[in-house]
Amino acid sequence: MFERFTEDARQIVTHAEEQARRLRHRQVGTEHLLLGLLSRPETLSARLLMARDVDHERVLAKIVQILGDATGGDIDAEALETIGIDLSAVREKIEEVFGVGALDRGPHRNRRGALLSGRRAPFSPDAKKTLELALREALALKSRDIRDGHILLGLIREGESLGARILVGAGVDLPALRAEVRNAL
Repeated sequence: MFERFTEDARQIVTHAEEQARRLRHRQVGTEHLLLGLLSRPETLSARLLMARDVDHERVLAKIVQILGDATGGDIDAEALETIGIDLSAVREKIEEVFGVGALDRGPHRNRRGALLSGRRAPFSPDAKKTLELALREALALKSRDIRDGHILLGLIREGESLGARILVGAGVDLPALRAEVRNAL
């Protein structure tokens, strides 16, 4: 199915995977696909969403509020010291073994941008369904490829997932957005 994706659509899915990994979420969900749609401001989907005051930062904040951020950014060093854990000592030991800045580096990639270490996060059932519905939307509109707009239509059509709930919570009228996307495609 991914061979039918346009370059923009592929970049959206790649960004969704990166966001899930960055937040250390176990799966790529529809909420990450929504972030991916907003990562390419020049696309139809991003323009339509941003016209409804839905932007990357707002969606990211809502995801972190609902699911949390497992990156460890909120670790309280003083609280850990009270139970005998010295974060500075842990950092020094890690850097002694793995090199200075080892905790600051992202995953290593090959020349093509593929991850060399670390597992890719699997797609949640809702995200898989959204991508399948994107294919169905493309076929229904007699499109040869799957574009960003088809991914947004799949997200809207799925309707029950966190990504769709975030849109509804932001005051987006999903049927009206669906009609606008279909007309634009």
